Amino acid sequence: MPTSYQWRCIAIVAVIFFTASLGAQSVGNSGSINGSVVDATGAVVANARVTIHNPVSGFDRSTISDSSGKFSFTNIPFNPYHLTVSAEGFSSFAQDVEPRSAVPVSLAIQLQVAGSTTQVTVEAGTDLVENDSTFHTDVDKSMFDKLPLESASSPVSSFITLSTPGIAADSNGLFHGLGDHAENSFVVDGQPITDQQSKVFSNQISLDSIQSLEVISGAPPAEYGDKTSVVINVTTQSGQGETTPHGSVKASYGSFGSSTLGFNLGYGGPKWGNYISVSGLNSGRFLDPPEFAVMHDKGNEENFFDRVDYQISSIDSLHLNLAYTRSWFQTPNSYDAENATAWNGVTVNNAGLDPNGNVVGPADQRSQIKTVNIAPSWTRLINSSTVFTLGAFVRRDQYNYYAGANPFADLTPDLQAETVSQNRSLTNTGIRSNVSYVKGIHNVKAGATYEQTFLRETDPLGIVDPTFLPSLTDASGLPCYDKINNVALDSPCTDLLPYDLTRQGTLFTFRGRTDVKELSLYIQDAITKGNWSFNLGLRGDFYNGLTTHREAEPRVGVAYNIKKTNTVLRTSYARVLETPFNENLVLASVGCGDAVLNPLLGCAASGVNPITPGWRNEFHAGIQQALGRYLVFSGEYIWKYTHGAYDFSILGATPITFPIEWHNSKIPAFAGRVSIPNFRGFSALMVFSGVTSRFFLPQLGGAGATPAAPGGVFRIDHDEKFNQTTHVQYQPWKAGPWIGFNWRYDSGLVAGAAPFADSSGIVDLAASGLTADQEFQAGLICNGVRATPTVALPGSCPASQFTSSLLRIPAAGTENDDHNPPRIAPRHLFDIAFGHENVFHGDKNKVSAQLTVINLTNNYALYNFLSTFSGTHYVTPRAITGELAFHF
Repeated sequence: MPTSYQWRCIAIVAVIFFTASLGAQSVGNSGSINGSVVDATGAVVANARVTIHNPVSGFDRSTISDSSGKFSFTNIPFNPYHLTVSAEGFSSFAQDVEPRSAVPVSLAIQLQVAGSTTQVTVEAGTDLVENDSTFHTDVDKSMFDKLPLESASSPVSSFITLSTPGIAADSNGLFHGLGDHAENSFVVDGQPITDQQSKVFSNQISLDSIQSLEVISGAPPAEYGDKTSVVINVTTQSGQGETTPHGSVKASYGSFGSSTLGFNLGYGGPKWGNYISVSGLNSGRFLDPPEFAVMHDKGNEENFFDRVDYQISSIDSLHLNLAYTRSWFQTPNSYDAENATAWNGVTVNNAGLDPNGNVVGPADQRSQIKTVNIAPSWTRLINSSTVFTLGAFVRRDQYNYYAGANPFADLTPDLQAETVSQNRSLTNTGIRSNVSYVKGIHNVKAGATYEQTFLRETDPLGIVDPTFLPSLTDASGLPCYDKINNVALDSPCTDLLPYDLTRQGTLFTFRGRTDVKELSLYIQDAITKGNWSFNLGLRGDFYNGLTTHREAEPRVGVAYNIKKTNTVLRTSYARVLETPFNENLVLASVGCGDAVLNPLLGCAASGVNPITPGWRNEFHAGIQQALGRYLVFSGEYIWKYTHGAYDFSILGATPITFPIEWHNSKIPAFAGRVSIPNFRGFSALMVFSGVTSRFFLPQLGGAGATPAAPGGVFRIDHDEKFNQTTHVQYQPWKAGPWIGFNWRYDSGLVAGAAPFADSSGIVDLAASGLTADQEFQAGLICNGVRATPTVALPGSCPASQFTSSLLRIPAAGTENDDHNPPRIAPRHLFDIAFGHENVFHGDKNKVSAQLTVINLTNNYALYNFLSTFSGTHYVTPRAITGELAFHF
């Protein structure tokens, strides 16, 4: 029989379908602008040019009124726009318009004969500020092509990192939003995606398929839940209205043998449209490796996206997103993994042979990820004020991690004692429904989403470190040796010995599965009254996974527009339910209760430790200020308290990670953005932030090692005092060449197990357990001599002679996990791109060319070092890429 919770879910779904049977013009996260153009007598004006433009995001679109004087813009991101209308023989018309929901904005425009004054006067700067309590950043596709991106395999994450305030940069397309790891969600044309989208977990949506992004860093409105530190609202490209097919074919080649080939095409009519994008990538540096040199780092990716729009009638429309992506990539090797496995000298001198007499060779670990997404939706215009949307989605990630042909090659000194492979799938299915109502001062949206996520995990693993078992003891305290020694063994020896491959054991296989169900209900109202704007909302989440939780989540925001000075003051509050990460959730939650897995996962205690949902209170206060028409500033102060704070612990040197949960976290932060809209071809954007990310013991759930924090508080590796990105762009004339330049500064994330001196003034390097290569990775120097991949520093070094070129080591006796932890050294990265959008000055068909240089100065720097949560990774060396494209 269904449980009471399941009966409630069934009832809600029934209500959704009943509502659908009672009763379109846009998908869930975009609007539309419709209108007609007439003259002073009421006669229609055909062939009038209508343009909408947002100077901050760069969004720009034009259309021509038809023979009936009508015009339409569909798939418009929710933003304020400056609308202009011009026609031969008439004075120009200008008006500010702001679509904020799926309810179409309808305009009746009357043009005056030439010589009359413009009918509508728009105050300078009013279209630069938004009277909205939610701090967010809007970026249009026009910026994508001119912003040099550091990650070819995760371009969407790289773009968000460089263009959005509050983002700390990390390796492999990971980023930390406002002090949290992976507490980010994507909303693609209304479809919620709250699972991780970084390269080592899933495949991202193609950058070519995106028309615009809205990145919400402020207190989230009630329609957003689960993971909301940063919400990335994606509006994809559409072919609707494109009566003349348009698209492009492009190819690039650059450093590390990286090459791309892509094709996109948009076509359609007034009532339908199709947009398709196909691309492929092949690279010799697919992921950010643990060395500045590149070893065993090849990868490739194939990406397909198709969006179909069809307007059945004047009130009904259909929308369908289809996507498939496959990626295959090697796990990058360190010098230890490439040249010095434990079987040829680091731990056991065995002439480079495994116990079976085979040559071990370098590590050869690889991954493959296949992602499929299907998301149909139906929109009905119930009346001029109300729109109903019903959508469904199925998204599946199939992740395979492959060990090397020789399992003993997987042994990495002081990091990985096991060989492991993985076959994991995550299938997220759901149905969503909402009603939008706009009338007078109210903009109401109410909706429901039901999701069910099917998790399947299979993990074969075995011990490949011949010293692993002797480090344990049996129940009598005797050393744990194999049967040849005829020692009476007890747990954990008897549990692990059958899976010790160095003693002719076999692989242990963990199999786990669960279904995670979640029901979300919300209602919100954006009220505009004079200079005031109020965002009021209430959300309810019902989570049922390995544990259950219910949470009522009020959301409140207030903004006030001081029109005389073009200033918006805002403040907001949100209560948020945080749901556990789904990736390896079963293994992390039950693994510590397994006698075999407990020591292999580094569990601090025995027993099942399920990851449970947490909750957060967050407060925001900010200001937005326009200075004339050519500069706008937006800043925010954030304070977040989370009960049940999450991160991941990493399994050795592999990309296999496990969720972990601590008692709570406290995160104060500031973030800001300065925009200079296009001024005579020049534009600029600066984003900056500083985040304090303090996590508090004890560990509440999950596997993995708990950081040593004697005071019970530690700064997690999301903590960064300051970072900023400045992007400058110049195109002196519209049909001419352009240049884009990036300057990224990071003060440095918290580092992992870096050695330091205590009050004795001596750095005990022998006790740190670092290999020579790990000392080299950290840039450690003693008395002017730097460690090399094969030669370590002396066992001890006076603090006065100890330093690092890549880390900031606390002075002797001052290290503190909370107030003064080791950090990555500050780094400056410079990127530049040159291009021409129409090399041969074609009219209809155009050829574009672009040259991009990443890390222009070839700065030798780290993202992180021996992080418990992500390992060691370097920034990319200088990379040069050339691209040619044909546009039609």
